[in-house]
Amino acid sequence: MKKYSLDDCLIIDLDKHHSDRKGNLSVVENGLTLPFDVKRVYYLYDVPGGESRGAHAHRELSQFIVAASGSFSVTLTDGNERRTFFLNRPYKGLLVRPGMWRDLDDFSSGAVCMVLASDIYKEEDYIRDYEEFLDFRRNV
Repeated sequence: MKKYSLDDCLIIDLDKHHSDRKGNLSVVENGLTLPFDVKRVYYLYDVPGGESRGAHAHRELSQFIVAASGSFSVTLTDGNERRTFFLNRPYKGLLVRPGMWRDLDDFSSGAVCMVLASDIYKEEDYIRDYEEFLDFRRNV
């Protein structure tokens, strides 16, 4: 597996198709928009104020995180550096590569966090303990 760094995690602008009368439309297409094919989509909503989500890393999974509605922050670390991204537009998303610890917080009222993932749910891909994550990063 390739050892990714925070520099490999970036904001990607989605195509935005605008109609004055009918609103906007953004598109994600397998093989074109993201550097992976989407195999699972899920979303977080009704996150109570002051609560956090995430607090884990993935061994092999890539994700594209979008604020479909409202706003929230995503803080990533590769074990050495830490960077926070503020998501608040449905036509921009954060590409998160494998091996990054992530924390999601500062959810606005009514925020919806949509995640497009490169694979189906696999419990063995999760790293839920930060010390185990640091060991993983040292050995990749």
